[in-house]
Amino acid sequence: MENMFLSIHNLLRWGVLIFGFWAIAKAFLGWQGKKSFTSADNKAGLLFTLFVHLQTLVGLFMYFVTSSITKTAMQDFGGAMKNSELRYWAVEHMSVLLIAVVLITIGRSKSKRASTDILKHKRAFIFFGIGMVLILTMIPWAFGSHPRPWFRF
Repeated sequence: MENMFLSIHNLLRWGVLIFGFWAIAKAFLGWQGKKSFTSADNKAGLLFTLFVHLQTLVGLFMYFVTSSITKTAMQDFGGAMKNSELRYWAVEHMSVLLIAVVLITIGRSKSKRASTDILKHKRAFIFFGIGMVLILTMIPWAFGSHPRPWFRF
């Protein structure tokens, strides 16, 4: 079961990245080009937010139910904090990505409620962009036999 959810989590990552870059690009071009906020702009933000939320639900399920790594870390949390791999999976990955989800969700809400089209694009770009940077820093890109993010605390 752990492998099945890990596969789903890995596949959803690509949806998050594709729709995230699409939403960010549309927001930037709309903001800088002083364009109207269209239904396509709204759909890009919606799909990005949807995939981020699906990814979060699968990730939280794995964290609390199926992950052997987090189960190991929770058996000796103090010891896990001294081990960079366990600390990454038990704390860093989840914490930073939850912050990203909150920022993306706030950005979606603030962009929809903004008074002007330019402000809608600007807010979407800023919040989605910060969220995406956080996501990119915490994705465990595979290097060798152990997945590691390219940025470590």
